[in-house]
Amino acid sequence: MGWLGKVVGGTIGFAIGGPIGAIAGAAFGHTLDKKEERYLSSNRIGAGPGSGRLSNNEEAQLTFFIAAFSMLAKITKADGRISEIEISSVEEFMQRDLNLDAESKNTARNIFREAVNSHDQFDAFATQFYSVFRNQPRLIEIMMDVLLRVSAADGDISSEEEILLLSAARIFNISDREYSNYKQRYVKKTNKYYAVLNCDEQASDQEIKKQYRKLVTEYHPDKIESKGLPEEFTKFANDKFIKIQEAYDYIKKERGI
Repeated sequence: MGWLGKVVGGTIGFAIGGPIGAIAGAAFGHTLDKKEERYLSSNRIGAGPGSGRLSNNEEAQLTFFIAAFSMLAKITKADGRISEIEISSVEEFMQRDLNLDAESKNTARNIFREAVNSHDQFDAFATQFYSVFRNQPRLIEIMMDVLLRVSAADGDISSEEEILLLSAARIFNISDREYSNYKQRYVKKTNKYYAVLNCDEQASDQEIKKQYRKLVTEYHPDKIESKGLPEEFTKFANDKFIKIQEAYDYIKKERGI
């Protein structure tokens, strides 16, 4: 995620507006305060703040990064308190899924803190995120999955958290059935392997096979890599691909397919 280091360091600019842009300005501004002297004293060409600009693809990656931690901040605060377990779940997302380095983790924490105190509502972040990624359903699913995982980290999803999650599903154009399947990955109501394939246990063998082929195609590493996502998000999608394979193998064995 080298582009993030350039943004944090102030050597390159971005043109993201809306609530996500406001959080970015506040979070990176705090970082720049600490590093300003170092960058201003540098004699390298192009080292000053705003001397370059992110590509469209890099700005999309930055939008995903900021939106994720902003929405997580609003979700964890929804019931009036942010638990240690929820914080640990967010930290696990940074480490296990995104494999962030120390500086990127600090940036994510800055974004999270700014979003917690932001006057912008959850729906504003979700709407701006969807406006950028509406044509990339797998990124939409990844975001929904992360929101649900963190919400359920303390063993249950509160009614306040559920309101925001359902709002996200509506904004993301996720059907009630799809949302239920995503939720069941973390709130146990049915076999988790079926939930991974977005199916239930009443699905026919043919439906299971069809859904498996669809997901394998969409999450295939080569296809994900072609999206131009940073390595950290590609790893997250690859882990999802492995879980799809494991789920299908389990169901095949269970049903004798």
